[in-house]
Amino acid sequence: MIVVGGEALIDLVPVAQPPGALLPRPGGGPYNTALALGRLGADVAFCSRVSTDGLGESLLAGLRAAGVDLSLVQRGPEPTTLAVPSLAPDGSAAYGFYVEGTADRLFTLPGALPASARALALGTCSLALEPGASAYEALLRRESRRGLLTLLDPNIRPGLIPDPEAYRARFRGWLPYVSVLKLSEEDARWLGGRVEDWLAAGPSAVVLTRGDQGLTVRTREGAEHAAAARPVAVVDTIGAGDTVNAALLHRLTAPGRSGPVDWPAVLAHAAHAAALTCTRAGAEPPYPGELGA
Repeated sequence: MIVVGGEALIDLVPVAQPPGALLPRPGGGPYNTALALGRLGADVAFCSRVSTDGLGESLLAGLRAAGVDLSLVQRGPEPTTLAVPSLAPDGSAAYGFYVEGTADRLFTLPGALPASARALALGTCSLALEPGASAYEALLRRESRRGLLTLLDPNIRPGLIPDPEAYRARFRGWLPYVSVLKLSEEDARWLGGRVEDWLAAGPSAVVLTRGDQGLTVRTREGAEHAAAARPVAVVDTIGAGDTVNAALLHRLTAPGRSGPVDWPAVLAHAAHAAALTCTRAGAEPPYPGELGA
């Protein structure tokens, strides 16, 4: 089982008609990652705190339809977090958030994860908003010590980080507990570190997403690999990075996998899945049949 921890929220996505209208879509980086893993056929559980309001119920319905295990989901009466993406002409998105007093930031450290858990993925707003951030950090440290493969996607949202230097220091403190660090070029610039330093701190690999320039990986052993982006007609990029997370985990935890990671194949799989997500509005990751062999 792959456990994905973090926020579930509603994206209010701008649409062309009528002018100024916003379309509510399920979202949140961890939510999208769990959804994508479920659609890919992985054994996946979502670990979060979700509102009991109507929006929260719709979020869980989406995960349930994708086959995601919800037994680790905590519930609360507080409202669901809202995110309002603004889309640039190239389809890239910037976000504003409504997070005060919302359910997902009140997440508490759960008991033991299922015995079948083999990997844990964390990231995005949930690692920036207290008090839940400290609970997710404790979960990362505990499960890393237990031997789980851990994937961290910081997915930086600067508007939610009042003290950037404190966050950067905290990020460096997570690295000894991270197996795979995945981040965008924008995240890397904001964090201000170097890949070599991050690898020396703990991760076995750092995967960098570069938009229409594809993906790269550098490993602790010094290997470097790249995969080109697939040319598609981009509707928006919402959920593309989250789909990369899911595709990486799907391949890295595949049953029967042994020996060195075939990084060129893993990156190509992730690039293909992310490209398909970019062809539709909102975070709508692909199914196996769309990815072919």
